[in-house]
Parts: sequence; structure tokens; C-alpha cells
Amino acid sequence: MCIRDRLLPALSPTMETGNLVKWLVKEGDDVLSGDILAEIETDKATMELESPDDGKIEKILVKEGSENISVNTEIALLSVEGEEIEEKIEKPIESSPPVIPNGADTKIKENNISMGSLLKEQSDSLETKNWSEKEITMREALNQAIEEEMILDKDVFLLGEEVAEYDGAYKVTQGLLDKFGSKRVLDTPISEHGFTGLAIGAAMSGLKPICEFMTFNFSMQAIDQIVNSAAKSLYMSGGEINVPIVFRGPNGAAARVGAQHSQCFISWFSHIPGLLVVAPSNARDAKGLLKSSIRNPNPVVFLEHELLYKEKSNVPEENDFLIPIGKANLIKEGSDVTIIGFSMSVQRILNALPSIEKLGIKPDIIDLRSIKPLDEDLIYKSVKKTNRVVIVEDGWGNTSFGSHLSYLIQSNCFDYLDSEIIKVSGKDVPMPYAENLEKLALPNTDEIISAVKKVSYTN
Repeated sequence: MCIRDRLLPALSPTMETGNLVKWLVKEGDDVLSGDILAEIETDKATMELESPDDGKIEKILVKEGSENISVNTEIALLSVEGEEIEEKIEKPIESSPPVIPNGADTKIKENNISMGSLLKEQSDSLETKNWSEKEITMREALNQAIEEEMILDKDVFLLGEEVAEYDGAYKVTQGLLDKFGSKRVLDTPISEHGFTGLAIGAAMSGLKPICEFMTFNFSMQAIDQIVNSAAKSLYMSGGEINVPIVFRGPNGAAARVGAQHSQCFISWFSHIPGLLVVAPSNARDAKGLLKSSIRNPNPVVFLEHELLYKEKSNVPEENDFLIPIGKANLIKEGSDVTIIGFSMSVQRILNALPSIEKLGIKPDIIDLRSIKPLDEDLIYKSVKKTNRVVIVEDGWGNTSFGSHLSYLIQSNCFDYLDSEIIKVSGKDVPMPYAENLEKLALPNTDEIISAVKKVSYTN
């Protein structure tokens, strides 16, 4: 058996700390996956903490009644049968002091390969300069990009829910109010339709708004403004009305925030003519792509993933560091299969990489970065070399972006394909709240490995 941490998860999108109201189990109790372990008071409500696995409560580390426990603090030790024993230090704690707020970040586990470490070994063919670089998080990279562009262009301003006084729900906009003032960093009411319309009107008038949604799930309240005003105005005005606006915020499933807050809208927005769609997977790309998006004269939907906000990579510090929209990145070169992903799915592919390489399979791994426009040249070049394709995406599989990409590949590379194209996607269900079911609803390492084996005819 092994001893696993039961960490305090983020139980709301803005949760930084929580209070342990009541333990519903005691040391020595056997528990099943999904059993309620404790009641946790968050900034929003009192929530139930579930067991992630079948096992036994070996040690309770945080006492009942403890307050201000930081997200990702060890609160209990759970023994799980069937795995190697791992020693843990049994050190009870009363409560943890608050740390730098991190929203709903959850550390990415599995094979523990970080995008940052891989990027250190890869050179981006788009970048020929010897950049001065520093390892920072995606959260910090996005903050840098916004600050630099606001310094360079007085027409750039930021608005959204809690972007100013609170420093942003995920602290992406931390410190910007102090630097630029309330005329350029605006807190808005909880009215997405209203402040999105305001931002689009400002863009039509010559300003360059960055419109933040606390989560893109809330952008559905403003979908009419985005689709019918932002996306179509240039066409319907005969090229007279530009809408230089960036819609940005977290997209996709995070960590137990429920079905209404765990949706991926990449296929939705990529369906709309007039919108550019970008989805970075690491801090370096996040900075370079956001700066390019702010400078673009068209409306850009910039989709982040909150589980990547803490992921680190080396990021150039120069103001002129840009990554062009519409250029994918070949982050690993191989010969046997092309594996395509974007945003969080790139991390899932990297988690599967060691097992794939143990099979003797050498993959091309493509990070799309830009969903619309799409770097078709790089994709087709890779497919014509490897003759096999696996597409990984977090969104629902039915009528997904991966389905469209599969169609493009088979239409343009049919004679080069030696196997069917396999798509690994999220399951067609509303996202479950239970942690164990949430994992099952999303693409996982085993599914990616199985897909690679199938297209490679490997047992």
C-alpha cells in the first residue's frame, strides 16, 4: 500500500484559504472513493470534501475548527492498497497562514513532466533572438504582457469582475490598479452582457480593451455581444469598423467546481467567423501570444487554463517578444505518430510521453497554440512524415474542434495515412463534481497511450 496526501482543494474558483468546520471521519476509518471526509467553509459556502480513493484514514493533520488553511495544504494521510509504501512525516498542524493567493490552482500530477522543463530543451523556430529570460509562472507571464502593452499603448485598458481592487480572481491582474489607476483598470458589476458591450463599444471607438471573464463559463451571458457585435462588425461595416479587443480568462475543467464551471468553449468560439482563438499551454507562449493578441486589430478570444497558472517556463523579458497568432509549435520531433494538442491537453500528452517512448514509439508532438487561424502547414508536414495521428482535447467529443481537425487532415493527407485518426476527448457528460468521476470525464494518460498503440498497431 502507499500513503497519500489528502490536500485541501480549491472548492470555489476564488478560494485561497478555507476553514475546517468538521471532520466526518476519524483516524483508522476505512473509506471509499467519494465518501464525505469533512466539511470545509470557503469564501462562498460550506462544502463537502470527498475521498479521492478507497483506503484508510491513517492520520488527521489539521484539527477540526482550524481556520485560514491554505489551498493545497496537507490535511490528512490516506493509505491506499495495491501500491508501494511511501513514508510520510506525521506532523499535526493547527492551521496554515495564508500564502500568495492562487485561485483554484491544483498541482498537475501523473508522470510529473512539466511543460516548462521540456521547453528548456526546445528551441522555438519562430524566435531567432538571444532573449534575456527568466523562469516565471503563466500567471506572472500574463501579468507582464498586460503591463508591458499598457505601458506601450495608452489606448489599452483592462476591465472585468474583480480585476482591480481584488487583483483578479486568479491574481493575473495583480498590481495593475496601483500602476495605471482606476481609469485604465476597471472593476465591473457582475453583468457580463453589460460590460462586454461596453468594452466592444470602446473598441469601436478606437480604444483597445482587454475584457476579462472570471471564467469563460460566464461568457455565455455575453455571447450575443461577442458573436453579433465583436465578430461581425468589420464585415457588416464594409471594413470601416475594427474591433480590437481581447476576451481573456480561464477555460475548461479545473478542480471540482461543478458542471456549470468546467466547460471548454474552444469549439464554440472557433465556429464563429471574425473571431481569432488562442489557447496557450505554457508561460512563454502565454506572454508572446497575449501581446500579439492585444496588438491585433481583430477580436481575439484568449483561452487560458487555470490549472496551468502555476506552471513555469523560461519567458523572455523584452517588450518586443511576440509569438505570431496562427503558428503552432513542434515541441518534440519524432517519426512514428503525430500527437496534437492545445492548452491543458498538451500537459496530458507530456504525462503520457514516457510510457509511449518505452514502447519504442517516437512521436511528433504539436502544440497548436492558435486554434483560429490554424497552422495547417505544420500539421500536414508532420502527418505526411509520421502517417499516423492522435488528437487530444479536453472538450466534449461530439462536434468538437478535434473532429474538424480530423476532417482537415483526412481531406489533405488521406493518401499518407496508414491508420485511422483517433481523437481522445472529454466524455459527453456534464462535468461531475466528485473528484474520482471528474478524472474519468477528462482525457487521461491511459487513453492517450491506448490511442497511440492502436494507430501504431502495437499490442
